[in-house]
Amino acid sequence: MKIIDNKTSYRKVMAKIDSLMAKGSDNVSGDELNEIRTLAQSAQAFEKTMYVIEPPSTLTGMIEMRMFEMKLKQHDLAQKLDVSDAKLSLILAGKQKPDVKFLKAVHSQLQIDAKFILEHA
Repeated sequence: MKIIDNKTSYRKVMAKIDSLMAKGSDNVSGDELNEIRTLAQSAQAFEKTMYVIEPPSTLTGMIEMRMFEMKLKQHDLAQKLDVSDAKLSLILAGKQKPDVKFLKAVHSQLQIDAKFILEHA
Protein backbone atom coordinates (compact mmCIF):
# COMPACT_ATOMS: atom_id res chain seq x y z
CA MET A 1 0.00 0.00 0.00
CA LYS A 2 1.35 3.41 -0.99
CA ILE A 3 1.65 5.81 1.93
CA ILE A 4 0.18 9.25 1.26
CA ASP A 5 1.80 11.96 3.35
CA ASN A 6 0.50 15.22 1.88
CA LYS A 7 -2.49 16.73 0.13
CA THR A 8 -0.78 16.87 -3.27
CA SER A 9 -0.17 13.12 -3.24
CA TYR A 10 -3.72 12.60 -2.01
CA ARG A 11 -5.15 14.61 -4.93
CA LYS A 12 -3.02 12.60 -7.40
CA VAL A 13 -4.26 9.32 -5.92
CA MET A 14 -7.86 10.50 -6.05
CA ALA A 15 -7.44 11.59 -9.68
CA LYS A 16 -6.05 8.15 -10.55
CA ILE A 17 -8.98 6.47 -8.79
CA ASP A 18 -11.41 8.72 -10.66
CA SER A 19 -9.81 7.94 -14.02
CA LEU A 20 -9.97 4.20 -13.39
CA MET A 21 -13.55 4.40 -12.12
CA ALA A 22 -14.56 6.42 -15.20
CA LYS A 23 -13.91 3.35 -17.34
CA GLY A 24 -16.95 1.67 -15.82
CA SER A 25 -17.13 -1.62 -13.96
CA ASP A 26 -17.38 -3.70 -17.16
CA ASN A 27 -14.19 -2.21 -18.65
CA VAL A 28 -11.85 -2.45 -15.65
CA SER A 29 -9.36 -5.31 -15.60
CA GLY A 30 -8.60 -7.36 -12.52
CA ASP A 31 -5.26 -5.61 -12.08
CA GLU A 32 -6.94 -2.21 -12.34
CA LEU A 33 -9.54 -3.29 -9.79
CA ASN A 34 -6.77 -4.27 -7.39
CA GLU A 35 -5.08 -0.93 -8.04
CA ILE A 36 -8.30 0.93 -7.24
CA ARG A 37 -8.64 -1.05 -4.00
CA THR A 38 -5.03 -0.34 -2.97
CA LEU A 39 -5.26 3.36 -3.84
CA ALA A 40 -8.57 3.67 -2.00
CA GLN A 41 -7.07 2.09 1.13
CA SER A 42 -4.15 4.52 0.98
CA ALA A 43 -6.53 7.46 0.55
CA GLN A 44 -8.67 6.28 3.44
CA ALA A 45 -5.62 5.97 5.72
CA PHE A 46 -4.58 9.54 4.83
CA GLU A 47 -8.13 10.85 5.40
CA LYS A 48 -8.17 9.31 8.88
CA THR A 49 -5.06 11.27 9.81
CA MET A 50 -6.26 14.54 8.29
CA TYR A 51 -9.91 14.59 9.23
CA VAL A 52 -10.18 13.51 12.84
CA ILE A 53 -13.68 13.79 14.27
CA GLU A 54 -13.67 14.24 18.00
CA PRO A 55 -16.10 12.02 19.90
CA PRO A 56 -19.07 13.72 21.55
CA SER A 57 -18.40 15.28 24.94
CA THR A 58 -21.97 15.04 26.29
CA LEU A 59 -24.23 12.11 27.00
CA THR A 60 -26.85 13.54 24.64
CA GLY A 61 -24.24 13.87 21.90
CA MET A 62 -23.08 10.30 22.41
CA ILE A 63 -26.66 8.99 22.30
CA GLU A 64 -27.34 10.94 19.12
CA MET A 65 -24.14 9.64 17.54
CA ARG A 66 -25.10 6.03 18.36
CA MET A 67 -28.60 6.74 17.01
CA PHE A 68 -27.00 7.85 13.74
CA GLU A 69 -24.62 4.89 13.61
CA MET A 70 -27.44 2.43 14.27
CA LYS A 71 -29.73 4.25 11.79
CA LEU A 72 -32.43 4.67 14.43
CA LYS A 73 -35.15 7.27 14.47
CA GLN A 74 -35.99 8.81 17.82
CA HIS A 75 -39.16 6.71 18.09
CA ASP A 76 -37.17 3.51 17.41
CA LEU A 77 -34.58 4.51 19.99
CA ALA A 78 -37.30 5.10 22.59
CA GLN A 79 -38.61 1.58 21.99
CA LYS A 80 -35.10 0.11 22.17
CA LEU A 81 -34.49 1.88 25.49
CA ASP A 82 -38.00 1.00 26.75
CA VAL A 83 -39.01 4.61 27.43
CA SER A 84 -41.78 6.77 26.06
CA ASP A 85 -41.14 9.04 23.10
CA ALA A 86 -41.92 12.03 25.31
CA LYS A 87 -39.42 11.01 28.02
CA LEU A 88 -36.66 10.45 25.46
CA SER A 89 -37.42 13.79 23.85
CA LEU A 90 -37.23 15.58 27.19
CA ILE A 91 -33.94 13.90 28.10
CA LEU A 92 -32.35 14.66 24.73
CA ALA A 93 -33.51 18.27 24.96
CA GLY A 94 -31.96 18.58 28.44
CA LYS A 95 -35.31 19.27 30.08
CA GLN A 96 -35.30 16.09 32.18
CA LYS A 97 -32.46 14.30 33.94
CA PRO A 98 -32.01 10.65 32.94
CA ASP A 99 -32.85 8.10 35.63
CA VAL A 100 -30.83 4.99 36.48
CA LYS A 101 -33.08 2.69 34.41
CA PHE A 102 -32.58 4.89 31.36
CA LEU A 103 -28.80 5.03 31.87
CA LYS A 104 -28.62 1.24 32.22
CA ALA A 105 -30.55 0.86 28.97
CA VAL A 106 -28.22 3.34 27.23
CA HIS A 107 -25.25 1.29 28.40
CA SER A 108 -26.64 -2.12 27.44
CA GLN A 109 -28.57 -1.25 24.28
CA LEU A 110 -26.26 1.37 22.76
CA GLN A 111 -22.96 -0.05 24.11
CA ILE A 112 -21.93 3.31 25.53
CA ASP A 113 -19.10 2.97 28.03
CA ALA A 114 -20.29 3.02 31.64
CA LYS A 115 -17.43 5.33 32.67
CA PHE A 116 -18.50 7.85 30.02
CA ILE A 117 -22.11 7.64 31.25
CA LEU A 118 -21.10 8.19 34.88
CA GLU A 119 -18.90 11.15 33.98
CA HIS A 120 -21.52 12.84 31.77
CA ALA A 121 -24.90 11.98 33.26
